[in-house]
Amino acid sequence: MLARVLSAALVGVEAALVRVEVDVAAGLPAFTTVGLPDSAVRESRERVRSAIRNAGFAFPSDRITVNLAPADLRKEGASFDLPIALGILTATGAVSDGRIGPVAVIGELALDGQIRPVRGTLAIGLACRKGRIGALVVPVENAPEARAVAGLRVLAAADLRRAVGLLNGEAGDAAAAAPAPAPAAADDLDLADVRGQAHARRALEIAAAGSHNVLLVGPPGGGKTMLARRLAGILPPPTGDEVLEVSTIWSVAGLLPRPGQLVTWRPFRSPHHTISVSGLIGGGSPPHPGEVTLAHLGVLFLDELPEFQQHVLESLRQPLEDGRVTIARARGVGDFPARFQLVAAANPCRRGCPSLDHCVCTPGERSRYLGRISRPLLDRIDLHVELPALGSIDLHGGPAGEPSAAVRARVLGARERQRERFRGAGIRANAEMSARQTRRFCAPPPEAERLLAAAMSRLGLSARGHDRVLKVALTIADLAGADRLAPAHCAEAIQYRGLDRAWRA
Repeated sequence: MLARVLSAALVGVEAALVRVEVDVAAGLPAFTTVGLPDSAVRESRERVRSAIRNAGFAFPSDRITVNLAPADLRKEGASFDLPIALGILTATGAVSDGRIGPVAVIGELALDGQIRPVRGTLAIGLACRKGRIGALVVPVENAPEARAVAGLRVLAAADLRRAVGLLNGEAGDAAAAAPAPAPAAADDLDLADVRGQAHARRALEIAAAGSHNVLLVGPPGGGKTMLARRLAGILPPPTGDEVLEVSTIWSVAGLLPRPGQLVTWRPFRSPHHTISVSGLIGGGSPPHPGEVTLAHLGVLFLDELPEFQQHVLESLRQPLEDGRVTIARARGVGDFPARFQLVAAANPCRRGCPSLDHCVCTPGERSRYLGRISRPLLDRIDLHVELPALGSIDLHGGPAGEPSAAVRARVLGARERQRERFRGAGIRANAEMSARQTRRFCAPPPEAERLLAAAMSRLGLSARGHDRVLKVALTIADLAGADRLAPAHCAEAIQYRGLDRAWRA
């Protein structure tokens, strides 16, 4: 007898519906799985056989053929255990075919018939909604996560016998708790902890208000890492759609704090400088997401930027420009979102001297060290901030810094102006404007145009750098509540391009 059960396979950070076709026919006992399965899917036959018997059902002593369609889509992981088992039980009559209408099934089976949680439940739920599949059978631990998808009926099963009862309509749909938000990891990181560095704090506020990339250059112990880790605390909280978007990525990657908890804060990723291109951008065969995708709609912090391998840094160019990463491999093409905010930190010299006054490096050595950051990459960083060394007066006698809550209020006001400005344009912040949108929204007055022309001449700004200055100037105007650009806004924005001058020299 032939039976069909719907399931889903993860493709990058999304999911595709898969038809699990099970044929139980007379013949020598055999269990064959076809349809481009990986080793975890092929091994499911042993888990399925033991789970069916230990759950109290009869396992057929016939020839069993399982086909996972479409056959040209790679199937990975143990989430096909439960649909294969239910397909066999449907073919043998233990499950009434079609009793509750279109339903998809995911879950890993233990040998005793218990159903274990799987990753990617949120992406699979969204695929079911898109494919007009009304119900989804999931492990109990994954039920709150699946219920985050509006309009999808979620059926939670703790074991195989419970799953059979659900499909036969013998057991009611037990209510599952709503997805619990996980506590934000950065709640205790407040800008008030940062003493001194008023110039850097102002730059961080501008970066948060316009979603601009920022590079912090200063001696060790000057507060670069403290400032970077507090950026997420002054960013606007994610919207409902953004929470779902980020949680889907983290669910596929298996990084949710606990099954059922959604990521309700801005991601903050801080990879070590020994990371590879595959780890940062994504890779593998088939392709899997990297750190730039895990930082989507959040912050990617690269400490000791010149210590990263040159080819790793250069791989950031496309995601910084496009907000997406496309990775082509022999076994598939991965297209991943990567709209992150880059925050980088660097010492001014290789030895990490405490200040330029006490630096033992020659000017040539300092220039070569920062020269590891290429001009094309530097062009894509909007704000270049140089931090001075802190003295004892700054640490003990200076006034306390402004708290994150006060800064966030101004950032939210600037973001509200941008939301109204870009209504219907499909972008969230000034930094995401295209060249055409920059010319439309950032028309400077004649005096500001002369300032920009002089800056391009002195600093050697490229056309991309010129546009980045205009975007930063528009963010400064938004923070000031101004309706149009003024020369003062452009002048302040130009101040944040100091490394262009150093690179040119």
